[in-house]
Amino acid sequence: MNQYLASTEFIDWETPAVHAKAEQIGDAAQSEWDLVNTCFIFVRDKIQHSCDYKLNPITCAASEVLTHGTGYCYSKSHLLAALLRANGVPTGLCYQRLKIENDRPPFCLHGLNAVHLSNIGWYRIDARGNKPGVVAEFCPPVEQLAFPIISEGEADLPEIWGEPLTIVTAALRKYRTYEEVAENLPDVQIMKAKNSLNSEI
Repeated sequence: MNQYLASTEFIDWETPAVHAKAEQIGDAAQSEWDLVNTCFIFVRDKIQHSCDYKLNPITCAASEVLTHGTGYCYSKSHLLAALLRANGVPTGLCYQRLKIENDRPPFCLHGLNAVHLSNIGWYRIDARGNKPGVVAEFCPPVEQLAFPIISEGEADLPEIWGEPLTIVTAALRKYRTYEEVAENLPDVQIMKAKNSLNSEI
C-alpha cells in the first residue's frame, strides 16, 4: 500500500497548505466514512471544475488545485488523493475512457479515484463536480460515478495507479488555458484481447 500513501510531485500532501487542510478535516472526522466523505465533498463541491466554470490557471499538483480552487477532473483527483493519503487512507488514481460528446467520437480520459476502505476494500469515487445530468456521490458499497460506460469505445480502465499517467500531467503542464486543455484532452487506445479490455498506455 505504500505507493497509495506516498507524497509525490503531483500528490504533494506534505506541502504545508495541503497538510494543514488534511489535518483540519481529519481532526473533525468521527470515522473513516466521515473522513472520506468530507474530503470527497470538499473537492467535489468547493474546487471548481476548470472547464465547467471557465477558469484559469491550469492546475496539476494537489497544492496548486487547493491554492487556486480550480482544476480539471485529473487535478481534482490529485487533490483528493493528497487529502486522503495525508490522513492515512490509501488512495489511487483511476481513469475512464469516454466520448467527449454523447453521440460521436473523439474520446478522452476522465480522471477519478479509488480509495481503500477498511470494511469493503477498493471503492471508486468521482469528485469532478456535479452539474445537471452529472451526479456523483459517496455511497459505499454502491458506486455512483459521474459518467456511466454506455457507448462502444468507452471503458473503465481497471488499473489503480499510484501516480498520474504521464500523458495526463504532460497535457496539464503544456497547455496554459482551460480552452487549450479542452481542445487537447488526453486519450489512450483500447484494444480487445481474449474478451477483455486492455489499455495501451
